[in-house]
Amino acid sequence: MLTPTFLTSAAITFFLALLAWASTRRLRLEPTPWQTALEAMYDAAQNAVQEVLPQHAARIMPFVATLWLFILVANLAGVIPGLRSPTADISTTAALAVIVFISVHAYGIRIRGLRGYLRHYVEPNPVMLPFHLISELSRTLALAVRLFGNIMSLELTALLVLLVAGFLVPVPVLMLHIVEALVQAYIFGMLALVYIGGALQAQEERTLAKEK
Repeated sequence: MLTPTFLTSAAITFFLALLAWASTRRLRLEPTPWQTALEAMYDAAQNAVQEVLPQHAARIMPFVATLWLFILVANLAGVIPGLRSPTADISTTAALAVIVFISVHAYGIRIRGLRGYLRHYVEPNPVMLPFHLISELSRTLALAVRLFGNIMSLELTALLVLLVAGFLVPVPVLMLHIVEALVQAYIFGMLALVYIGGALQAQEERTLAKEK
């Protein structure tokens, strides 16, 4: 069934893909203002990833930056009259959380190998396996519910304010929505980055311990 959430999410995906294609067609040595803005955003995302995963930034950065862009635009979609933010729907945030869940293990296995990656679930003792699994599931659930709850409450608050005060205060409400959209997109991407970093760091620490 083609729900409004699905259609809006598909439109956002198409828009970002088209924007990326159009923005990289004619790059110049002397950048235009638009190219300068894009390069500044790229550098900011790259620096954020390098601070957490300096050794694997080149691999992780495209995934995390894509998360940031999609969630930011999805959060801001609610500003447009007649549209609702896809991230105000639990199905969207759950899908994003599952993508992060899969990506954490995919990057861990790709970089450290299947056997080496899975071994950390039974360290320092096999008794820890259930606790590791519960932790993985609970943080995935927390990712989905946190983003959904924040964006849904933001849209409800904006609606209530407009109903009570009419259209006399649209600018503060709009600014609040934009700021919250930025914050929530950044937090979700950083949490994904931290989870991936945690999976890789566990492997690196064990490798260093064996070398010593």
